[in-house]
Amino acid sequence: MISQQTIQQILSRIDIIEIVGGFVKLKRRGTNYLGLCPFHNEKSPSFTVSPAKEIYKCFGCGRSGNTISFLMEHEKYSYVEALRWLAARYNVEIEEKELSPEAREQQQVADSLFIINAFAQKFFSETLFTTEEGQDIGLSYLKERGFNEEIMRRFQLGYCPDGRDVFARAALAAQYNPEYLLKTGLVVQREEKMIDNYRGRIIFPIHNQTGKVIGFGARIIRSNDRAPKYINTPENELYVKSKILYGSYQARQAIDKADECLLVEGYTDVISLHQAGIENVVASGGTSLTIDQLRLIRKYTHHLTIIYDGDSAGVKAALRGLDMALEEGLDVKLVLIPDKEDPDSYVRRIGATAFREFIAANKKDFVLFQLEVALKDAANDSNKKAAVVNQVAETIARINKAEDFTRQQDYIRQSAEILHIEESGLHTLVNKYIRERIAKLENKAAASANAGADGIAPDETGSLIPPDEDSINLLFRHEQNERGMIRVLLEYGLRTWDDETLVADYVLAESAELADLIDNKRLLTILHLFKNWYQQGLEPTSKSFLYHEDQELSTLAVSVLDVHLEISPNWKEHYEGKIATPDDLYKEDVDSTMRYLKLRKIYRLMEENQADLGKPHTDEEMMVLLQTHKHLKEMEIALIQGLGTVIFK
Repeated sequence: MISQQTIQQILSRIDIIEIVGGFVKLKRRGTNYLGLCPFHNEKSPSFTVSPAKEIYKCFGCGRSGNTISFLMEHEKYSYVEALRWLAARYNVEIEEKELSPEAREQQQVADSLFIINAFAQKFFSETLFTTEEGQDIGLSYLKERGFNEEIMRRFQLGYCPDGRDVFARAALAAQYNPEYLLKTGLVVQREEKMIDNYRGRIIFPIHNQTGKVIGFGARIIRSNDRAPKYINTPENELYVKSKILYGSYQARQAIDKADECLLVEGYTDVISLHQAGIENVVASGGTSLTIDQLRLIRKYTHHLTIIYDGDSAGVKAALRGLDMALEEGLDVKLVLIPDKEDPDSYVRRIGATAFREFIAANKKDFVLFQLEVALKDAANDSNKKAAVVNQVAETIARINKAEDFTRQQDYIRQSAEILHIEESGLHTLVNKYIRERIAKLENKAAASANAGADGIAPDETGSLIPPDEDSINLLFRHEQNERGMIRVLLEYGLRTWDDETLVADYVLAESAELADLIDNKRLLTILHLFKNWYQQGLEPTSKSFLYHEDQELSTLAVSVLDVHLEISPNWKEHYEGKIATPDDLYKEDVDSTMRYLKLRKIYRLMEENQADLGKPHTDEEMMVLLQTHKHLKEMEIALIQGLGTVIFK
């Protein structure tokens, strides 16, 4: 709900070199800057930042974007979070759009909870490191567990004093609202008095994607059969357990670089692995994975490796909810820790290098592992074996992304071999579950025409077929010509074309006849947006789209502009005015780009005319068609001569 005026203020102050350079060491190379890519491991720098175009591009991994998308990729911020970060950086006061009373109240509550959580985190950490009780009890316990102070501070661990209301009194003395204190779960009310909820416990702060504390986990130290081992923050405006993965803030960049997320069960598993240098790890908190947690993982990577205890309880915990992971398009592997150990104790016993080697050597495919476990349980019971066949068919049917079609077929083949059944029979059963799922979706949302469009649908014979190829059409058929028209419009649109018009006038007038050639619907969106803004008297430029709130449009604009070779300052100094640069030749660039598109239009008309010539006609109609063909051929020759090249159709 940030106002457009605030957004424009932020955009006007952005310095891409300053922002990106805060995360990546950049060295000037001509008019651009070069550095090691933060999104993949490389030894030779291929990450290029263009201050003139306000974009970055890695020629190693292909990542590209603007300042905002860099923050979103690198820090895993949302669009609004990136804007708020930049506003704070440039001291821009954020003006909010008018909110409804309910939304405003909810936002005020959330802001208050953030403030209280930050106070609590600082209080607990200071208690752990600076008080006698904290050092004697909390710090000594953590050190006995093998944690060093550096890792404790990185995860902002703390200790809540064992006294009845030490924290509560400190919070009330700081004049925090008692109602909000109760909502955080940090205190509870007993006999009209506030008492500490986490007393005598180690405190694990839980962070959101921007590093703010949204809740806490509290582990008991002393043995107490009546008290739960862990207490967590109750659900409130900030803390929704089903949407949280512990350690995701600390692990976000490591997951991105490794292109793999390791999932463990507990807080200490995460911290131990981080301390060992294995940082692409998060924890589910001991609950079954939820759809929101899986989508959070997918935000970073499509590769998920689950590391759980090797006992039967650990196996069952690992398998819970993973069918949903397949639906989300995740490639899921399982690793079971041997000898009744957990990741925390195992990595401390064998070391980081051996742990990594163990993970790499013992990854099991989720679908096939689930099948092996189920077959082992079924033993020689034919009814149970039949249930296993149905179970694996239903699991495979959940792989519903078009790009995973081949993977689904591989699972059918491998599962049929393990089950010793006909592949065609399993194929039919998988199709049956797909049809049932689509039917349920259609019944649930009968009004929606796209009820079953989220996955692979069966054709009339029941065979699996991928969905329509509309998305594939974006990848071919003269895409460069289409992008070229958008590029010259964004780069040169406000420059002079002739004495009376600008480049935008010329391109928009010509595009009226050429828009039907553009297969990429997102490019058409940019064209129409530019046209609307221009007709409203605005002056749209490349920046209007580079920082558009629609991230798909922003990314597309970046890829259209891309980082090309630019003239170095030394070259300019010696040759400026003597040799024409691409910038000097912008009219020729515009003209050739539009000529290529016109040629495509003529070729399409010639094909249609040629097809028409093959049909029966009267002599008069045939003469008209022949004259049309001749006229189109003359136009083709004129355009080719203007391009100064030979076109092979």
